[in-house]
Amino acid sequence: MSGRQKVLLVAVAVLLVALYVVAVAGGHDDPGDPAAGPGALARLGRGSGTVDPATVAVTCLPPAAEPATTADGVTLAFGTVCRLRVADPGALRTLVLRGTTPFRVTAPAPGDADVTVTDEVAPDANGPAVAKVAVDRETEVLLRCPGGGGCAVTLARS
Repeated sequence: MSGRQKVLLVAVAVLLVALYVVAVAGGHDDPGDPAAGPGALARLGRGSGTVDPATVAVTCLPPAAEPATTADGVTLAFGTVCRLRVADPGALRTLVLRGTTPFRVTAPAPGDADVTVTDEVAPDANGPAVAKVAVDRETEVLLRCPGGGGCAVTLARS
């Protein structure tokens, strides 16, 4: 074994011992504090989240009643179709749509894909209809109410 190989072997051994010491020193025997912040791992996903309903401009045909702001988000009641213009969120975000009636969502896929995605969702025994749209730039999302009987959709905060 050459001198370089011996030095490299010793350096790897020292690194492994150092990593072990850090891991043992950083361990906790307690169950944790639920009131504490999310920690370092949660900061990795800092760019993710939901679209703020306040950044969405709404145009409905026929014109809908004024959107109602609640603790859950902004609720739209419309007859046939609504066009949502989502401002650029600056990173990949999710536009969460919840409805008490069936509705159809049409939106472009995020990124450089030249794909438009359409989904029809309906409430079931477990809860409201939910559609999640990935948004990474200024985007137009189209909501349609099947049958034209009127829909209620909430632009949810989460």
